[in-house]
Amino acid sequence: MGVRVLAILLVFLLGDSTGDAATNPYDFSAIMGLKSDWQNTPPNWVGTDPCGNGWDGIHCTNSRITSITLSSMGLTGSLSGDIGQLSKLQILDLSYNKGLTGSLPVQIGNLMKLTNLILVGCGFSGQIPDSIGSLHNLVFLSLNSNEFSGLIPPTIGNLSRLYWLDLADNQLTGSIPVSNGSNFGLDMLLHTKHFHFGQNQLSGTIPSQLFSSGMNLIHVLFDSNHLTGSIPSTLGLVQSLEVVRFDRNSLYGAVPANLSNLTSVQELLLSNNRLTGPLPNLADMNNLNYLDLSNNSFDATDFPTWIPTLQSLTTLILERTQVRGELPVILFSIFSLQKVVLRNNQLNGTLDIGTSHGNQLQLIDLQTNFIDNFKQSTGVYSVEVILVDNLVCEETGAAGQSYCTIPQSNTSSYSTPPNNCIPPLCNSNQTSSPNCKCSSPYTGTLVFRSPSFSVLGNSTYFESLASSMMISFQSNQLPVDSISLSDPRKDSFDYLQLNIAVFPSEGVSFNRMSIYTIGFVLSNQTYKPPKLFGPFYFIADQYTNFAEVQVPKTSKKSTNIGVIVGAAAGGFVLLMLLALVGVYAFRQKKRAEKATEQRNPFVNWDPKKSSGEVPQLRGARCFSIEELKKYTNNFSEANEIGSGGYGKVYRGTLPTETLVAIKRAQQGSMQGGFEFKNEIELLSRVHHKNLVTLVGFCFEQGEQLLVYEFLPNGTLKESLSGKSGIRLDWARRLKVSIGAARGLAYLHELANPPIIHRDIKSTNILLDDHLNAKVADFGLSKLVGEDESGHVTTQVKGTMGYLDPEYYMTQQLTEKSDVYGFGVLMLELLTARRPIERGRHIVREVRVLMNKDKDLYNLQGILDPAIGLGTSLKGLERFVELAMRCVEESGADRPTMGEVVKEIENIMVFTGLNPKAESATTSASYEEASKGYSTHPYSNEDFLEYSGGFPPSRIEPQ
Repeated sequence: MGVRVLAILLVFLLGDSTGDAATNPYDFSAIMGLKSDWQNTPPNWVGTDPCGNGWDGIHCTNSRITSITLSSMGLTGSLSGDIGQLSKLQILDLSYNKGLTGSLPVQIGNLMKLTNLILVGCGFSGQIPDSIGSLHNLVFLSLNSNEFSGLIPPTIGNLSRLYWLDLADNQLTGSIPVSNGSNFGLDMLLHTKHFHFGQNQLSGTIPSQLFSSGMNLIHVLFDSNHLTGSIPSTLGLVQSLEVVRFDRNSLYGAVPANLSNLTSVQELLLSNNRLTGPLPNLADMNNLNYLDLSNNSFDATDFPTWIPTLQSLTTLILERTQVRGELPVILFSIFSLQKVVLRNNQLNGTLDIGTSHGNQLQLIDLQTNFIDNFKQSTGVYSVEVILVDNLVCEETGAAGQSYCTIPQSNTSSYSTPPNNCIPPLCNSNQTSSPNCKCSSPYTGTLVFRSPSFSVLGNSTYFESLASSMMISFQSNQLPVDSISLSDPRKDSFDYLQLNIAVFPSEGVSFNRMSIYTIGFVLSNQTYKPPKLFGPFYFIADQYTNFAEVQVPKTSKKSTNIGVIVGAAAGGFVLLMLLALVGVYAFRQKKRAEKATEQRNPFVNWDPKKSSGEVPQLRGARCFSIEELKKYTNNFSEANEIGSGGYGKVYRGTLPTETLVAIKRAQQGSMQGGFEFKNEIELLSRVHHKNLVTLVGFCFEQGEQLLVYEFLPNGTLKESLSGKSGIRLDWARRLKVSIGAARGLAYLHELANPPIIHRDIKSTNILLDDHLNAKVADFGLSKLVGEDESGHVTTQVKGTMGYLDPEYYMTQQLTEKSDVYGFGVLMLELLTARRPIERGRHIVREVRVLMNKDKDLYNLQGILDPAIGLGTSLKGLERFVELAMRCVEESGADRPTMGEVVKEIENIMVFTGLNPKAESATTSASYEEASKGYSTHPYSNEDFLEYSGGFPPSRIEPQ
């Protein structure tokens, strides 16, 4: 620990003189913590600057560690909580290090930038932490082939950007989580394309809610678990599916008839369950290659006439399915057909395979049926027919036929052949490549979970696989000479396994960076195999024969000189360290004095532009401009997350790793010092759980900046429009409305003096990570005057559609102007429409349609479908009535915000919700925000400031 502290101290001491390459001290501290828990780290992990010195497997951007890729290194140890300090980390790939054990730390949920979390083939165990649901940017989550146990974290449903989800080959138990009220579930992952959960111990039924028509899934793999119940008919709604595996479970009941709607499915495996009812008619699945319905309890039926219509079929397996009757000869005319297995059924009559079958047909296994004749056509056949335990083999003279004996196991001996060369003899550490070069290959096993073919002796398949891999490696500029594939085989799960050896193009072995990169291309699924191989994963062997850097040999004399020089250098370094410590102490004293001044609001206050009095701040901090530059990477474009008439908003990270939103005024929009001082005083003294918190401000060097808390789930507008992907059902909309109403009621009734927000709208209602609503942006807010009139005379300002017409006409601002804006917001919550669309105001639209004698007040046509139409919307009529009271033409006829809060609470009680309870969790994103769209809550692009005349056509009197 002492060495680690000293190293960090040196980084701080030398930080100003090491240039841009110097590693951020917090990142250095974290990586040193990880290193202390690992053995077999790369040899060049020395020094205090991983970024500047190019540590193997570490990639940095602007002194921050953004990627750690260390596959196949033989790492041992555990993953400590230090990983959570790497706040800029985007990629973590520790695959194929079986010696990495223990549980995942909960701090992994702090890696808010993480896009790829890949821990394939390690030895991690314990429960997958719920905090993984906080990784909102995660695209690739691959934890397969470990020893994880416990439940699937429901919070994974919050990962709205997730594309690949692989938790297969672990020891996960419990049921498949789906959303329920405020709880998360896998059904929320509409953007995800891969569900890989095979080879676990999952139990319970498959929830019908798990699947929906809005999903983009292509692979659903739940094979080899303990699932019970029936296959939900909702599976037939996912039109994008290509591979479906529910084999090796305990499912029962009939197969849903609408499964035939899945016309893109190529592999369907439902074998080894307890399915009953009729054999499903899959005639419309014209892309089906591989069909296995074996070992179920279907009703006895004649051989289905629709099967020969599946012209893409390569493999048909219907063992123990009670199929009877005579096999039609047309079945064997399917050109692509390779394998037919119909053992242990009730087939009878004559077997006739005809003469028009494709040359790919290799096996017809009809053991244990009642076939009494085999019509062999003239010609030479390579088809292997097995009729053991049929009537035809019990007749005199037929028992000696080849089709009446069980052949010996025929395993493929395929291996990539030499490329027109003679393999040399290599030493024990090397192997001859296909190009006949002796070298040390990177080896492992490719596992294909659902290939669409069954003939393993066809070299064409494997040649195309090797060719596609070489193209991928070359396009990624990897130093690969050739690839060898060998020993294709099916395991007990019907997975295709292949040995692979990747040979280096430079020298006789790979360096570490090459291994990391090749491993990442395979673990991250960067390489896409030919489609007929289906989904795959790779398990690598540990690579040990790394190319070593040659160190020049030194003579004894030079060694002695080196010792002398080293001793002298060591003494010099010691003196320099002492000097540095002295300089450090001096600088720290100066920095402390400077910090004290910077946190004194008087220091940079311009008395010519302000009152010169002490700003009455309550909890807000005064930042220096240099601090904010550091926290935002010098206000870089990459950190820009919003903009508006006031200026731009940047994401910043404080030294405590707290995310903040920093609003920077542009020159033309800056207030005078007096107004800015008043604004930060106002913001710093309002503290409520439903108001966005002001963290601090900066007022120096001609700059005006406000530092707010960062709210990850964006604005209400983004949720209603679908851009953030957050799903708001009726219950959640009620919770959002009560939160916003409470925030406004606090401003009106508990702040001293009261405050009028003056710009209530859906972009100024922000959602935290628990979907609690917070009122934001007090740039237009006004204090209520102490005069008897109880209103503020002010220049008309606000946002089109939310603006109180009475305020516009009289220029008299009261709390009831906020009530009007909140009423419009309530209607926006109901309809998800902007206040004004195509010249029509939402208030007028609702008034025209409203009919209290009809269901839902006759508003079905404009209600947002996402609110849950078709489900119980208790209290909606009362909510509409309250909204319409809030938008009455006269402010005197509108309720106060305190009354609004009470009525919404009553509505929530009426609907069975607890108005005092906070939202427990965030909702999941159903769609990725459109590319390039800023989903940050502090963007204020639709702000309009009105001064003087307001076009009558743009404001419609009520």
